[in-house]
This record gives sequence, structure tokens and C-alpha cells, in this order.
Amino acid sequence: QVQLVESGGGSVQAGGSLRLSCSAYGVSTINNCMGWFRQAPGKEREGVAGIYSDGGLTYYADSVKGRFTISQDTDKHAVYLQLNSLKPEDTALYYCAARYGTFCDPTRIAYTFWGQGTQVTVSS
Repeated sequence: QVQLVESGGGSVQAGGSLRLSCSAYGVSTINNCMGWFRQAPGKEREGVAGIYSDGGLTYYADSVKGRFTISQDTDKHAVYLQLNSLKPEDTALYYCAARYGTFCDPTRIAYTFWGQGTQVTVSS
């Protein structure tokens, strides 16, 4: 049974940083994608970043390129999202997600497994 558990959300001022963590249980460490999505109040969920397990190829939404960094520790079955230069528009519930396969762009493909989410709030 797959379980994804996020942590690390919080409240920061604009320009600040946060690091989100996701522990993955029951997910194979090979041939899979781990990703981060977010959903702001009144908006649809959007893909933020994705990473492929084998080789670490990464994908980012245009809105976060250069500010957010996704990384993984396959030994710990964990994936991280470093959020820098945060803006009020980054405020959202951030979800960790996983899928099996080789194409990991979260802006273009659906993910299968989901965590419960962790809240990020950025004040101006």
C-alpha cells in the first residue's frame, strides 16, 4: 500500500524560504516519478515540480523555475521541494504525489498516488 506523508509547510514572509519533505512508503525506488502539486483556494490543482527516480531528471512549472528545487533521496524513500524567493501567490496546499513510469512532467501528466498535503502561506 502506497502512503505519502508531507511535512515542512508553514507561514513565511515574501522573499523567505521553506523546505517541504515527503516520505514515500510502498513505492518502488526505480522507474517512478515523484512530484509536487499545489492548490490555492478557488483554483485548480497545478503541477509544480517532478523528478524521475533513475537519473533524477527534473521538471518545473514556469511559475516556479529558478525559485523551487526538487530533489530526492532514494535510500530514504524521500523527495524534497526547496522553495526560495517565495511570493504571496505561492500560497497553497502543497501535495506530494507519485506515479510509475518514465515521464514525470507534472504539468503534462496525471499522477496516481497522493499525500494529504501541507499548507504553505506567504504573506506580503
